[in-house]
Amino acid sequence: MKNIFYLTLITLFVSCDNNVVDFDASGYFEADEVIVSAEQNGKILDLNVAEGQTLQANQAVGQIDVEGQRLQKEQVLASKSSLQDKTVSTTDQVKVAEKQLSAQQAQLNHLLQEQSRTQNLVDADAAPRKNLDDINAQITQIRRQMAVTREQINVYKTQSETQNKSVLSEEEPLEKNAEIIQYQIDKGTVVNPIAGTVLTTYANEGELASMGKPLYKIANLDNIYLKAYVSGDQLPNLKLNQEVTVRIDHGEDGYKNYKGFVQWISSDAEFTPKTIQTKKERANLVYAIKVKVANDGYLKLGMYGEVIL
Repeated sequence: MKNIFYLTLITLFVSCDNNVVDFDASGYFEADEVIVSAEQNGKILDLNVAEGQTLQANQAVGQIDVEGQRLQKEQVLASKSSLQDKTVSTTDQVKVAEKQLSAQQAQLNHLLQEQSRTQNLVDADAAPRKNLDDINAQITQIRRQMAVTREQINVYKTQSETQNKSVLSEEEPLEKNAEIIQYQIDKGTVVNPIAGTVLTTYANEGELASMGKPLYKIANLDNIYLKAYVSGDQLPNLKLNQEVTVRIDHGEDGYKNYKGFVQWISSDAEFTPKTIQTKKERANLVYAIKVKVANDGYLKLGMYGEVIL
């Protein structure tokens, strides 16, 4: 009877020892996941992503059909080019008028010479004043003609500028329209936003994509986070960038340790999640923390881990 009592007591001690919690917090590994979605409507012509594939940032990985947008841009550029055909060129009219003005100026110069010569003759009583009056009348007439010619030149230029300005005012809106369409064309290329590993694919080549449709999910697994929970009395012992020890199960009874750094501490308390163990399991409210850990390839998303402060 006594032997049975001691055997039971030893069993209890062993059982209690096995239940000793020698870590401060525990949780599961996660990463900053990015869901890459389509930014254009159309058929997926190409999508070179596969689960487990490593992609670089800004890498083109797919193409959505944007042939309709390309045709729209060509139409806009054609409309822009046709504007030059609608402009009015008054070069020939202006040249003719300028030649006429030049001839009138030459005629005026000749009349002014004749005026001076005739004036001298009249002053010397060698010619009648009527000759001088005739020349003065011709000078007045040619000057009026020159004024009309100058006015014609200005009218030609003004009409041309006004009409061409109205036509060419359509050029800038067409350029902006072409830029908008080119932006839509560029959005047809699927560009990977971050360097990381493809976790899940949601679409395949040949499917129809709509704007906002998820194509694949990617995350950078070089550095992942252990999201754990600590009780309120542990909180004063934590600070950002604090170095802690993170461990995972390794073998049947062993652990593998990693160096971790506290990257985030929640400012709000929450009820203890059912799947999370803390140092004091009876604590009603806990605080979430994220511990950044460099991944050597053994750490997987969703894997259980423990934190030792």
